[in-house]
Amino acid sequence: MAELQSLDQLSTLKPAAPEAPKYVQKLDKQGRAYATGKRKNAVARVWIKPGKGTITVNTKAVEVFFARPVLRMLIQQPLVASNRASQFDVVCSVSGGGLSGQAGAVRHGISKALTYFEPDLRGVLKRGGFLTRDSRVVERKKYGRAKARRSFQFSKR
Repeated sequence: MAELQSLDQLSTLKPAAPEAPKYVQKLDKQGRAYATGKRKNAVARVWIKPGKGTITVNTKAVEVFFARPVLRMLIQQPLVASNRASQFDVVCSVSGGGLSGQAGAVRHGISKALTYFEPDLRGVLKRGGFLTRDSRVVERKKYGRAKARRSFQFSKR
C-alpha cells in the first residue's frame, strides 16, 4: 500500500463508478418488438412494428374491444408520451382480469415493447412511470372472514 502525500491522491484509490447499462434493440425475424405486460390478473402479449398507428386487440380494433374512451386513452399514453402515436402498428392478445386490468396490461406491454424497439425512449417512458409493473392485486380471502378483511355480521342474540 502506497503512502499518500496529499488529499488529491485520494481520488486515485477509489474505483471508477460503473457505467449505466447500454440497452440494445431486440427485434424478431419480422422486424417486430415483443413484450409482455401485466396488471392485476391480466396478461397482455404485445407486438409493435413500424406502421400507420393501428392498434389491434385480440383481432379486434381497439375501439371495439375497449369501448370506454378512458381505457383507449390509457393505452395511448406511452405512444403519446414518446411522440410515436402514428408511427407504430400494435398487435396484442390479452387474457385474464377485467377490462381495466387488461387496458393496464396492454399499456405496460406497449411501453416495454417501445423500449425494445427504440432503447432511447427508455428515459421518457421511465419518467412517465409506464415501465413499472403495478403490483397491486386483489387480497386473498382469509378463513374466519366474510371477505379478505370483512368479518361476519355480529349478533348478540
